[in-house]
This record gives sequence, C-alpha cells and structure tokens, in this order.
Amino acid sequence: MGFDGLRVLALESRRATEMAVLVEKNGGVATVAPSMREVPMEDNPAAFAFFDRLRAGEFDLVILLTGVGARALDKVLATRWPEGALASELRKRPVVARGPKPMAVLREWNVPAAAMAPEPNTWRELMQVMRGRTERRIAVQEYGKSNLALLAALRETGAEVTPVPVYQWALPEDTAPLRAAARGIAAGAFDVVLLTTSIQVTHLLQVAAEEGVDVLPALRRMVIGSIGPTTSEALDEIGLKADMEPSHPKMGILVKEAGEQAAGILEAKQ
Repeated sequence: MGFDGLRVLALESRRATEMAVLVEKNGGVATVAPSMREVPMEDNPAAFAFFDRLRAGEFDLVILLTGVGARALDKVLATRWPEGALASELRKRPVVARGPKPMAVLREWNVPAAAMAPEPNTWRELMQVMRGRTERRIAVQEYGKSNLALLAALRETGAEVTPVPVYQWALPEDTAPLRAAARGIAAGAFDVVLLTTSIQVTHLLQVAAEEGVDVLPALRRMVIGSIGPTTSEALDEIGLKADMEPSHPKMGILVKEAGEQAAGILEAKQ
C-alpha cells in the first residue's frame, strides 16, 4: 500500500506536521525537514510607492501571485493606511489571480476577480488568461523572488510592468533538521524526496554546500516528487529531473500519487 515502507523526505515548512501525517498514512517512513521561512519586508518602500501610484490611478490592472503575499502586502500597507484600503482600491480596476489561494483572498475582501489562471497555476497559465487583455500598466505582487520569465512575457506584450516585492524567503531559524537531511541524502538515507515549492531546492543545495556534501548524485538515484512545473523547472536548472508531478498541484495528491508510483520508479532506476 502506498510507499510500502520507503523512506520519504519532505522539505515542507508551513505544513510540516500535516506532511508527516500524510506520508505515514500512505505507508512511508516520514522525515520532514523545514527548509524555509517567509520574512515580511516591513520596511518596504516599493510597496508604499505601489500604493501611492495605485491610489493615483496609475495602474490599469493588478496581478496577485500568492494569497500569503496578498495578505502580507495588506498588512504592510495597514501600517500607514486604514484597514481595507488595499481592497478598496483593488475594486476600482481589474485584478487577476494566479490561482485559488489569491482568489480566496479576493473573495474574502469582496474584490471581484477579472480572471484566474487554471491549474497548474504557473506563469504560463497566467499569460494564457492575460492574452487579449488591453490593460498596459500592470502591477505584479511578487513572492520571495521575482519571476523574471513572467515579467518578461508581460513586457513582450507591450505592457509597462511594475513588480511589487512583499516578502522574501530565508532559511528556517533552526537549520539543524535541514542540514541533517542534506547529510542523510548524501549518505543514501532516503528513497523519496517530495518538494512543494522551488525555493526548497535552492535552500537544500545551499545548506548541502555549507555542510560540504554533494547531494546531486544521491538525488538522481531517489524518486523526486515535484508539486508542479515551477518546482520542476528549478530542478531542471541544477541538472535534476522530477520523476513525477501530481495530477493536481495539491500536497495531499502529491503524497498519494508519489506513494502509488515510487516503487516502480525506483525499480526503473536500478
């Protein structure tokens, strides 16, 4: 059933406990090593400048890339403007959501969405729903790091694009579990690794380098489960290949379907 006793490493942070439970329920031996934390950019002049321009009517359309980022932006702006000021301004112009999480925030704020990118909710699907739109002054709420491919694709349509940084990703305050995981990967202690965001790849390699271990050879022998195309692209950039993506980019589906496929993938790699 499921992983059938395979040793499964996950680098999930926000939902680490839930991930461990899911892996165990699907027959795996779970190790969860949190790999990141979101650090709000409280002193964020770019966010304040964005809102000044938004109030002045200088943007025709706003794109929200993440629910967490949208809430963080609202929190930062609330240090200077009344609660609900961002939602009030967003109601005055089209807003496009990258996926269901920013869409849920818009519903909570009573802000109509002009469009939502379909699954797997990457920048490519976002560009599909932007095709044919005539708005040319576009603000993009970012998350962690700039999506340069998205910004370039928008600019290729003739749009004037303003990225709005909201928070950045840092290593967890306690890096001991992630460092132990890096050493464990290099030593062959795991059969499967599950990745739910691209920054997990970056931080794993950073910590592995600091520990003086090379995890890439061992990762190539393991089953690599990726939540979706964006994470898979991050793997491609370092010479790795995702062995599977779930039929829908959800954590529970990733764990379930990785459990169903892992034994066969491992056998093919031997």
